[in-house]
Amino acid sequence: MWREIETGNIIREGSSWKDANNIRHPSNWHIWSEAEKKAAGLEEIIPDSIPNEITWSFTQDEAGKVTKIAKKLDDENTTDENGNLVKDDKGNQRITRGVKSVLIERVKHQQGSLLSQTDWAIIRKADKGTAIPNNLQTWRDAIRTKATEMENAINNATDTEAIEALFLTTDNEGNTTGILYDWPELEK
Repeated sequence: MWREIETGNIIREGSSWKDANNIRHPSNWHIWSEAEKKAAGLEEIIPDSIPNEITWSFTQDEAGKVTKIAKKLDDENTTDENGNLVKDDKGNQRITRGVKSVLIERVKHQQGSLLSQTDWAIIRKADKGTAIPNNLQTWRDAIRTKATEMENAINNATDTEAIEALFLTTDNEGNTTGILYDWPELEK
């Protein structure tokens, strides 16, 4: 993303533009050298990185500046603009789900999806009495254990930064941190 220094206008790659002297520049200006861009009065703008949408509400302006607000971690009663509690059609209190509830739901969904891959062995055991292969049972148990660890870590997080530290990340040296979505592999 680029900005014309004199006017402050944002210049998008692939679009022609007029500078402060009313000179129209071609849409392929992005192929110019750095020196040519500087001579034309352009400066590169590096947009802020987009925050995690699970943990932050944010906006990004046309210059790439991000303004963010941490989402609530815990569930809350939903209120209207006057602070009155909001109820659903059945008269039940409406709840606004917090980050922790959303993440735990995702862990449970992924756990169910992973376990469903080997449900055939459980059904076969119930139907025909055929033993469940040891590697499948070990993996299924490991999935359940890992899901419980993830849920406990989510519930024990005290702020947004602690939640963000739970996400699985790998740095440039290949070092991995975090616990979320780091599921065990099925051994053959």
